[in-house]
Amino acid sequence: MTSTDPGPSTAGVVVVGGGQAGYSVVSALRGAGYEGPVTLCADEPHLPYQRPPLSKKAHTEPDTLRVELVPESFYRDRDIALRLGDGVASLDTTARSVTTHAGVRLGYDHLVLATGARNRPLPVPGASLAGVHALRSLDDALTIGRALTTALDVVVVGGGFIGLELALVAQGLGARVTVVELADRLLSRAVSPQVETHLRERHESSGVRILTGTAVRAIEGTDRVRQVVTDRGTLLADLVVYGIGAVPRDELARDAGLAVGDGVIVDERLRSVTDPRVSAVGDCARHPHPHADGPVRLESVQNAADQGTLVGRRIAGAPGPYESLPWFWSDQGDVKLQIAGLRTGTDEVRVMPGGSPERLAAYAFRDERLVAVETLNWPAEHLAARRLLERRTRIGAADLAGTTLGALARAQRATEVRT
Repeated sequence: MTSTDPGPSTAGVVVVGGGQAGYSVVSALRGAGYEGPVTLCADEPHLPYQRPPLSKKAHTEPDTLRVELVPESFYRDRDIALRLGDGVASLDTTARSVTTHAGVRLGYDHLVLATGARNRPLPVPGASLAGVHALRSLDDALTIGRALTTALDVVVVGGGFIGLELALVAQGLGARVTVVELADRLLSRAVSPQVETHLRERHESSGVRILTGTAVRAIEGTDRVRQVVTDRGTLLADLVVYGIGAVPRDELARDAGLAVGDGVIVDERLRSVTDPRVSAVGDCARHPHPHADGPVRLESVQNAADQGTLVGRRIAGAPGPYESLPWFWSDQGDVKLQIAGLRTGTDEVRVMPGGSPERLAAYAFRDERLVAVETLNWPAEHLAARRLLERRTRIGAADLAGTTLGALARAQRATEVRT
């Protein structure tokens, strides 16, 4: 990339961030007929790619992995300029321009921040030793995947979705695996206690050791990691992978004087509340949502894709609020966890077996109304939950007595056909 400053370019749309959200913006812009200049700036040198395989296939197929969302020709054919490996260093909302790390200034009519999130650092001595890795980027995943080919003792710090997915991959490759989680249970903010218990049992029956309520005190070794010291003892380790949460990358917005607070604060159309010519989407955006009690920041592929698509269409002339139902999935070995809606810690949860030991559904009720559903190996019930929650169908616990959401959805469709 050039380091000269040619002055602001012809104004158009500049998208900052090359993940799922950024790709969805530029794709939707062209799909909705926007004809102005479109530029996507990304810190990483890779084409925008899928993140879900990074905790799965990237560790078993590191040398043959293909995760690009679309080939390079997609951007070329649609006249979308890519600045890969040249992210944005600063933003000037008064001049309506950004400056990249290479020193190139780009003017904009609309700016979209799709900067994502970054891993929380592991705040213990020894975290910088060789063999200690965070998992966020494609390069991270490929490095970990190659390390797993020889690793014997793997310690995963953090019992979230990615850590648990990786634990089962490592165990399947023959390593001895321990998951260390500071909270009293796994996935404490993501799933209900009933579903967590089931998932924990499945992991432990697969041979993964799980230590909850356990703090990491230090990582020790000479040139590379040798062991992990916890408040419950010392664990052998030749590979440590940590995932202890993420924080939004909102510093670009903050430094430019835009409102931030655990993310870039935006309105119901995902426009900055400070400057409507700036939008934020994906993991970095904090926004109002009809399925939440207040502003939320969501980290999921669905949210990134739907928000990016909405903003691209809005800039192209099709405005509308962001109302997509949040949903999420995670493959935990042979268990597919799917979540529809947003649950809080005070919601009432009722569990229904799915007719076999492998299937389960947990229904969350707030003020006697269904607000979220978690399913294990029950995709039909998940899809029914999404259909009913998207329509904001009022469902109480009594409505599910002796039946399922799938049956309720079928009955609803039958009524619609008759009328």
